[in-house]
Amino acid sequence: MVHFKTGALALTAALLMSGSAIAQQRTLVFNTDTSDPAPKAAFDQLIADFEAENPDVDVVVNMFDHEGYKTAIRNFLTADSPDLANWYAGNRMAPFVNAGQFQDVTDVWEANGLGEALGSAKASMTIDGKQWGVPYTYYQWGIYYNKDVYKAAGVTEPKTWDEFIANCAVFKAAGIDCLTTGSSALWPVAGIFDYLDMRTNGYEFHMDLTAGKIAWTDDRVKAVFAEWAKLVEPGYVTENHAAIDWQDAAALLVQGKAANYVMGNFAVATFKEGGMTNDNLGFMVFPEITPGLPRAEEAPTDTIHIPAGAKNVADAKLFLAFVARADVQTKMNGILGQLPTNKNATVDETDPFLSAGFAELSSAYALAQFFDRDAPAEMAKAGMEGFQEFMVHPDRLDAILERLEKVRAQAY
Repeated sequence: MVHFKTGALALTAALLMSGSAIAQQRTLVFNTDTSDPAPKAAFDQLIADFEAENPDVDVVVNMFDHEGYKTAIRNFLTADSPDLANWYAGNRMAPFVNAGQFQDVTDVWEANGLGEALGSAKASMTIDGKQWGVPYTYYQWGIYYNKDVYKAAGVTEPKTWDEFIANCAVFKAAGIDCLTTGSSALWPVAGIFDYLDMRTNGYEFHMDLTAGKIAWTDDRVKAVFAEWAKLVEPGYVTENHAAIDWQDAAALLVQGKAANYVMGNFAVATFKEGGMTNDNLGFMVFPEITPGLPRAEEAPTDTIHIPAGAKNVADAKLFLAFVARADVQTKMNGILGQLPTNKNATVDETDPFLSAGFAELSSAYALAQFFDRDAPAEMAKAGMEGFQEFMVHPDRLDAILERLEKVRAQAY
């Protein structure tokens, strides 16, 4: 852990103050794992701007590395609580809320109109009808596709799942993988499952499944795999996906050997390094399966919370209101290269993928966090292994679901 003071402005101001003035300085302790270069730069700027607007508040940052933080947060929430802490939305947030370790900040949401401004992220920040933190950044998932391949095959961007599957037959006839993925690391196929489940059964069902409230042998879960089988059984997916990683699959899209890829926006840099441009790389929202279901999206969301043991709650709430603002999120996400959760913020309009993602997520009904964030570690590992196995051996579905049901009994 690195402990440091940010904000040259606050430091300079403190040096100029008299001893009595310094004594009135209020301290806000912030524990964070934003140690990578872009997040660290974004938070340094965020805190400097907050201190400039609130010169009587002194923000002290305790910096942890990512892996260390996962353990540290469990310790400091019970022992030596800060006033603010980074974490994640959805089911990753729930254990701390249920244990009484995060404070209810519904009043911050109501006083600042966040239900409207942060509308798409509200469901993932809500438990028992109350909000338990503020989201400040996320990024989209969806389907990235090769426009040149679409054009050569004479097909157009599908609006429904039936149209997507119909396109797959055309691509296969042309010797092209309709969908590529690399499942050697397992997680890429979890994105496919999440979208198929949310589009077949809806957001609430998906969150209940990842929270362990629904049996994996449920007919509604089997309905998800029936949709997946429409891709797998005719051979529309890259055959050796289990032997390659996600970057190898990205190369197939770049080379025109594959048409579509379910992936997060971080992959755009990899596609472009391979030689794709804004002219031939396309992005689409995952198409509708069950007509009329409210559209939920996959958008891993980073959040800030007030621990139950916070000593300076008033300034912590002031900070949450600040980080929720459209102008603050615009500036912050410009540094992060990600998307602001405030729909009134702006993004770099020269980047069509950020613009498309911002439109996709700002208008979504709700946001899932990704299977390995929404499900506990034991369930996530078994689930992703099962998804990969199904894609290689779809005939084993019943045995896979029975195995996952046994894990569910233990994992929760």
